[in-house]
Amino acid sequence: MARIGIFFGTETGRTRLIAKQIAKKLGDEAAAPLNVAKAAPEDLLAYEVLILGTPTLGDGELPGLATGLPQESWAEFVKKIQSLDLGGKIVALYGLGEQEKYGEHFVSALKPLHDAFRDAGATLVGHWPVDGYAFSSSAAVEDGHFLGLALDQISQPALTAERVDSWLEQIKPSFPA
Repeated sequence: MARIGIFFGTETGRTRLIAKQIAKKLGDEAAAPLNVAKAAPEDLLAYEVLILGTPTLGDGELPGLATGLPQESWAEFVKKIQSLDLGGKIVALYGLGEQEKYGEHFVSALKPLHDAFRDAGATLVGHWPVDGYAFSSSAAVEDGHFLGLALDQISQPALTAERVDSWLEQIKPSFPA
């Protein structure tokens, strides 16, 4: 049985594509990525490690009904995990944003996702340096690092594969043996 669950929210499908890339790189240890629109909060409990991906919409928001999506997504899902005890779970986040056009909110949706899982008792890993990005502000930056892997599939798509590989190597030592 796979011990790594990969869950994502998406609007355009880019976050799903990154989830699939991550799953391929992790091999048999990872389950097939699942859109949170089709998941139940209890699905998270089946895994030791969770890798969660989100785009940033609007003014730094998680995707969901309030941002114009036709189905529920992270905005609704995080409210449902408040009753879960995720103590002992390792959680790593990745976020997609567009730093040139939306530089004032670049990958800011990582912040509410991070906070919701932290508040549910999970251990968060995978903070990522801000070096190499050109943005003006992000709610997802603490102590000079993003709260997860930051990806820009519009301005810097050529850097994605290398960043994903480096990030996975960074977080793997945090996974339970």
